[in-house]
Amino acid sequence: MVNRFESIDYLQNGSPCQQQAYAVLSKHAILTKLCGFDPVLAGTIPININIASSDLDILCCYANPSEFKANLLAVFGQYPGFVLSEPDEPKAIVANFRADDFEIEVFGQDIPTKQQRGYRHLLVEHYLLETHGEAFRQQILALKEQGIKTEPAFAQVLGLRGDPYTELLVYEKYLK
Repeated sequence: MVNRFESIDYLQNGSPCQQQAYAVLSKHAILTKLCGFDPVLAGTIPININIASSDLDILCCYANPSEFKANLLAVFGQYPGFVLSEPDEPKAIVANFRADDFEIEVFGQDIPTKQQRGYRHLLVEHYLLETHGEAFRQQILALKEQGIKTEPAFAQVLGLRGDPYTELLVYEKYLK
């Protein structure tokens, strides 16, 4: 399977929101500033199930947490709303800030980017949207508009039981 998420070029020909995301990410060279940390845009905007409150989620991998934090502070610290945090579950380093019309979240772990749950969910959700069609996408969007987070929305529409973040990953077997 060709991975369309390796770069953000696909956004140029996407929805108006995707095109705007491409323009902001490019204008601010966000991914370039993170190039040493294998950045990948994930979340809802790449797969066109974003709602008004959706942000741009960028996954990164770091070997040295101090270096990653220093880089985030140096290149994004002057952006409006910049906040750096270190949640314990999952263990990560997170920077939140605003660039033009978008809230941006840079999420880093010491796990290779393409092995992180956020990336794996992106691929599974893209696959499900592609195979189940527009009516399925509209059901997901309707639940998200009601305040339900993405993975629980998918789990609800698919009738999955248990932890939606784990249960969705059973579909990875179809990605090979």
